[in-house]
Amino acid sequence: MVRVQDLNDVSEALLIAQAAVDSGWAQISPDDVDLKQVLAFDLAHSSAELAVAKSMLNYGARGQTEAALTKVFAAEAIAEVADRMFGREGDWGVDVGCLDDARPFVSKWRSPDLVASHSSAEGPRHLDETYELVRETFARFGADKIKPQAEHIHRTNADIGEDIIGGLSDLGAFGLSIPEIYGGSAAGGPDDYYAMVIATEELSRASLGAGGSLITRPEILSRALLVGGTDEQKSKWLPALATGEIMAAVAVTEPDYGSDVAGLRVTATKMKNGNWLINGTKTWCTFAARADVLMLLARTEPDPAARHRGLSMFVVPKERTDGHGFVVEGPNGGKMEGRPIDTIGYRGMHSYELAFTDYEVAGENLIGLDAGVGRGFYFQMAAFENGRLQTAARAVGVMQAAYEAARAYADDRSVFGSSLSSFQLTQAKLTKMAAIIAGARHYSYEVGEMLAKDEGKMEASLIKAYACGAAEWVTREALQIHGGMGYAEEYEVSRLFVDARVLSIFEGADETLSLKVIARKLATGPKSA
Repeated sequence: MVRVQDLNDVSEALLIAQAAVDSGWAQISPDDVDLKQVLAFDLAHSSAELAVAKSMLNYGARGQTEAALTKVFAAEAIAEVADRMFGREGDWGVDVGCLDDARPFVSKWRSPDLVASHSSAEGPRHLDETYELVRETFARFGADKIKPQAEHIHRTNADIGEDIIGGLSDLGAFGLSIPEIYGGSAAGGPDDYYAMVIATEELSRASLGAGGSLITRPEILSRALLVGGTDEQKSKWLPALATGEIMAAVAVTEPDYGSDVAGLRVTATKMKNGNWLINGTKTWCTFAARADVLMLLARTEPDPAARHRGLSMFVVPKERTDGHGFVVEGPNGGKMEGRPIDTIGYRGMHSYELAFTDYEVAGENLIGLDAGVGRGFYFQMAAFENGRLQTAARAVGVMQAAYEAARAYADDRSVFGSSLSSFQLTQAKLTKMAAIIAGARHYSYEVGEMLAKDEGKMEASLIKAYACGAAEWVTREALQIHGGMGYAEEYEVSRLFVDARVLSIFEGADETLSLKVIARKLATGPKSA
């Protein structure tokens, strides 16, 4: 067992890098982030990488393999900070050479021979018996039920099979974060987040579109109801969500308003009978056809100056349809028309543009009822904080699948008379992949523990920003290891590559997450005059 003091070199190097990042944040006030967007974006990602690296110190103390991966990860993270800072030291408020004291550590653990020598290292998860059972259960379901259908769904943009949805329902996957009193399995502690993160990763390892993302939408709506719903609303909707009796989709984004949620224009107008008429257009509403209900954010205060204070959230029932375009009549009147949006990856879930024309929603479906008017933005933010952690778990699952595919191909492929896996460059890539996956996974667990204590909102943003960007690199290099065959659809790594690309876009685009959430929180410079 490696002792904690054996990682002192890591801690010291990370402190040096963190000081440089802290200096950068001191150059930006929370009020002028938009005037220094490039600096703020670089600092946000540097903060995310260092947060993951620091979280690995406990992980690295648990064994030789864990320690090696921790040091490789930390050295790469510091090198990334140095790369962003190079030539911009004045903007960061640091001296040239401010990272020199970390150079010996970085030089050692970025040594090609040393990194390549750990190519057989894959980070242990250190799950206890209960969580290992959760992992095995969802891994088996993913391998047996999802993965055999994943390529067909991806290549033909087919609907997700009802056997997959029903099977996940039987496993209780849709109720992992719903309290036991409402038919879920959440007992109100870190166990709930561990189970959700582990299940999401294993399902995403089988398929992002046909697996891991299925449990995200019910998760988001459930969180919104738990935060803002009345007792009657919770009792009505949560048990049905937990069992999979109803499936949910999220209707927030609009054609002219993506991450700028406060500017949304879809209107909800109150009628004399107490119901609401929905009018306008939403876009990028994933799973809308198959869903039984939509979590809809709409403007109930017509004055645009109200911004986010004029938004309210509704549970909007609808009929199930298939994966093509659809028109459904509202239960109480009006219509909803769905136009499919074809995408390069993330298929099976299907995304839609939704046009609402006097679509009538019962007054009882306004989350929070009268107390919920104007509170929709806050309900959505509470729901999406957990969604960010879940998205990071999805990224880890995709990375794990890509790593396994690359490793297997490298072992089997012979190049110039030698196994591809015997080459230093391949070995170094595999080691870096393993370190990235171990770091992102471990920090996801840690953030889950924080969220269980009603903490860790910033950390959820950091892990989302890091893991989603990392997934692009891991899947790209996994495809590259496959060479020409990686570009062929017959190898799953091509699907993993295009699926990974969406991770930095949905659940909060990377730029918005970095600038509007992370930077505004971490910027410490003086207030603008």
